[in-house]
Amino acid sequence: METVVGILESIALTIVASIGTTSVIASNLIYLGTMAALYGGLAYGAGVLQSLLVQKPAIPRPDDGSYNLKQNVPPLPIVYGRVKKGGDYVFLEQSGGTAFHIIVWSGRRIHGFFQHFLHDEDVILDSSGDVSGPDHFRKGGTNYVNIQTRLGLDAESAYGDATAAFPGAWTLDHRGDGLASVLMRVQTPPDKYYMQVFPNQMPEHSAVGDGALLYDPRKDSEQPGGIGSHRWNDPNSWQFSRNIALMRLDHLAQPFGGKLGFERMYMPEWMHAADVCDQIVTNRSGGTEPRYHGGMWFRTNNDPVEVGRTLDEAAELIVYERSDGLIGVHAGEYVTPDIRLTEADIFAIEVDKNKRLASTVLAVRGRYQNPASRYNTEDAALYGDPYAEFDDTERTKTLDNVAIQSHNHCQRKQKLTFIRANARRVTITADYSAAKSCAYRRFVQVHYPRRGLVEATIEITSTVSLDLRNMRISFSGIVVPSNLYAFNAAAEEGEPGASIPPIESGGVSVPAGFVVEVRNEVVTGGSTAAYLFGEWDDLGDTLRYEMEYERTSGSTGVQSVFAADGENFVRSGYLVDGQQYRVRLRAWGGGTPSNWTDYQLVTAVADPIAPGVVTGAAASGGAGQANFSWVAPNSANYTAVRIYINASNTFSGAMLVATEYGPPNIADGRVVTGLTAGTKYGFLVAINASGVPSAEAATGSFVVT
Repeated sequence: METVVGILESIALTIVASIGTTSVIASNLIYLGTMAALYGGLAYGAGVLQSLLVQKPAIPRPDDGSYNLKQNVPPLPIVYGRVKKGGDYVFLEQSGGTAFHIIVWSGRRIHGFFQHFLHDEDVILDSSGDVSGPDHFRKGGTNYVNIQTRLGLDAESAYGDATAAFPGAWTLDHRGDGLASVLMRVQTPPDKYYMQVFPNQMPEHSAVGDGALLYDPRKDSEQPGGIGSHRWNDPNSWQFSRNIALMRLDHLAQPFGGKLGFERMYMPEWMHAADVCDQIVTNRSGGTEPRYHGGMWFRTNNDPVEVGRTLDEAAELIVYERSDGLIGVHAGEYVTPDIRLTEADIFAIEVDKNKRLASTVLAVRGRYQNPASRYNTEDAALYGDPYAEFDDTERTKTLDNVAIQSHNHCQRKQKLTFIRANARRVTITADYSAAKSCAYRRFVQVHYPRRGLVEATIEITSTVSLDLRNMRISFSGIVVPSNLYAFNAAAEEGEPGASIPPIESGGVSVPAGFVVEVRNEVVTGGSTAAYLFGEWDDLGDTLRYEMEYERTSGSTGVQSVFAADGENFVRSGYLVDGQQYRVRLRAWGGGTPSNWTDYQLVTAVADPIAPGVVTGAAASGGAGQANFSWVAPNSANYTAVRIYINASNTFSGAMLVATEYGPPNIADGRVVTGLTAGTKYGFLVAINASGVPSAEAATGSFVVT
């Protein structure tokens, strides 16, 4: 019995601070008001302490949510506030070249999805869920990615696309009740377009979403002072909120947190704490924001003590058990002490000025989740001067809280951390009758001038212990100013470091200086053939270039040719003589092509050299016709003669009426019929196989009757 009494004397009057415990163990170690309750809690507390020996996973860092988890039955994620994260795969199969990804984003109903990302690239969805932007996710009118979502209602509906594609594996019973999820349907593009559509390979989904709906006692008309339809036993009546006090209230009540239920909460204090979190403060830019709003996510197997500590620290909350057994909370504000201890009340006191060189904190570094930078963890401005001392020793402390999502919020916490780190430490043993309510207070006033404490405000930072044998109460704390929470943003917030903007892929640059021309070369038999020769500005050896060409007549398909590595020129195959072609160029890098250059139009000419001029050109008229004669030039590339007629003796404006093919260096002729009566003038032009003409030869006048 003496052993039990000794234990009782050492553990009574405990305050649940953010640095101590959360609700699971709190309900057993907090002062319960009667000896019987304390004895009862002792045995249960031993079991809790044994369970703490099992190492539980730490709270995930925000970066841990940048990818989707693939493992057997992962613990469910819980989302408070607005966060960016991936999810957990529950289904990944392929049918007909289309992959179906079904991902659980939250293990609890959420308010909604705010923005979707594919490989950290924000995307635009149309009304049917097709990814319509950025443009590279579309090709030839095809949307290759479709995203659908479910919020996690009590009775959800299965994804119709998945049930249609996998009728045996994914049925209408696969509804995902209570699970906020995403279906990402990805169609496989043709090989030649794959890297252009998916430059980062198969898309990896993540999303910014507004998490769990939270019970707000201020909106419950059944609570004293509450107005509204919220009911703690009806989650469908709750609403989304980024208020950290409401997150902490929810966490204490839920099975994955404190397991206490809402009926154990002293709602007036929780309502006040929520009001404090909603108070409007001014930031460095002159704008306003709520005092303690934020967001975080964790898993149901994460240590609830650590989750609770994170929320408590972010909102300056202290959770404790009241003398009536209900769970109360001290809001993140200064409250004028109603307990005053003087020298007459104090049996023992220790004051540590905390001025040792090694323990002095010169500056506080802060880290927070920046919504403007896609919820990445960033450094806030330093609070203080890390090199304020002359010994050039940097003595800093780091505040890192995953629930803080505002630079102003982080800076206010950095200031509090700075003040507390350098504050005087006090340990007091006082008379029970004067200090009996200290267990339910955050601040007390101490007047002990001999130790430098003149009406000093003490913030209690330890458990408050009761010595029943001597009827004394002991606690530790720090000396804080009455304006502890005062903050002048314009002068104290500082300027955050420049955020590194996300690098948006600009793709491969379009080749510059592209010029294409038709060239000729001699082929078998001594004839010549035409081909395309293209060249462009040299951009180094890291890119490959593709030249595409096709006949404008459309009688043949598209053809393309790649330049050799390291070369800034390329030639095509042989062209159809006399045909017009359109030609363009693009570059390839890392399996991804650039956009095409503009088309250039050229005409294939296999033989650019004109044959000789015809000789002996003559013409005579007849009834509706004319008889032309000539001697073909002695040119090996001669092919034919074009016959032109004009009403005047000028070649300009003459009309082509016939083409006569024949060998070179022979006398030749042609009768042209269907002419109108009158005096005419003829012109004969020799051409080669490519249609390149020689100079015209005039026949003189003739009369058509």
